[in-house]
Amino acid sequence: MLKPLNIIFAGTPDFAAKHLAALINSEHNVLAVYCPPDKPAGRGKKLTACATKELALANGIVVEQPKNFKEHSDQEKLAQYNADVMVVVAYGLLLPEIILNSPKLGCINVHGSILPKWRGAAPIQRSLEKGDAETGVTIMQMDKGLDTGDMILTARCPITDKDTSASLYDKLAQLGPDALLKSLTMMASGTYPREPQNNELATYAAKLDKAEAELNWQLSAEALDRKIRAYNPWPITQFTFSEFIDESKTKEHRIRIWQASVVETDKQYTAGTILSSDKTGIVVATSHHAIRLEMLQLPGKKALSAADILNGRGNWFTVGQPINGSLSNS
Repeated sequence: MLKPLNIIFAGTPDFAAKHLAALINSEHNVLAVYCPPDKPAGRGKKLTACATKELALANGIVVEQPKNFKEHSDQEKLAQYNADVMVVVAYGLLLPEIILNSPKLGCINVHGSILPKWRGAAPIQRSLEKGDAETGVTIMQMDKGLDTGDMILTARCPITDKDTSASLYDKLAQLGPDALLKSLTMMASGTYPREPQNNELATYAAKLDKAEAELNWQLSAEALDRKIRAYNPWPITQFTFSEFIDESKTKEHRIRIWQASVVETDKQYTAGTILSSDKTGIVVATSHHAIRLEMLQLPGKKALSAADILNGRGNWFTVGQPINGSLSNS
């Protein structure tokens, strides 16, 4: 067996914790876990530890929580661990060059895409929204650029027409730890592949913005379906329904869409028109084909099936009227 590596781990959410768990259960030694300072959460705004901190403490591993690595003391503290390598998974902090060069073998990152495609903060959502046939994880030697480092290993998986970002997240959380351990085995051997990325093929996965979640019925049904799945479970796509109150007043409601499917149509209808409304869903015309809204959430309520929504608010979704509301509530 190769000599185990001494590792510093840096990560924050559950996705990162799954990789940390794989390291804890491996032959390697996790010297310390780095994660951001605890943040207020919930109605009481109580300081809450992230998933990696909880796992580290449960396994008796030292936890370090620097605000950033600008302080010399934090840089010096990390160097004192004398680690072979630092493993970074969804950490959320940019690492300065002094940190990248501190461990003997530098820092490696588990990135949720097939690099150089979808560098950046939201690779899972952007690959799904774009309609990619596959995605995966890339184990990358980190450099001072944004996801620009040499690739050590890539693992791939298909994207199905039923996947949401939540289900893809789960797939990659299963794929990533194995790829990470294989990469560390190669690194421990003293020789491992480092394939430079082709920058000409690079695309950028910008961080999701809530404003992007607004549905535009002028898009095709296929594009809307991908968007709805890509933005589930956050920020969830939505549209504004204008409820007629009287001649001088309307009330706007933000309606979120959790699940939908494409309906092929031979005829062309005005985008945004309700074509049918029954227990199977609310079918809305788009620029190409139609989309069936199957699970919706009214403001302040839980997500419900279209059948349940129509039982209480059937008058909001009249066939032949625009999905965003009409001039009458009759």
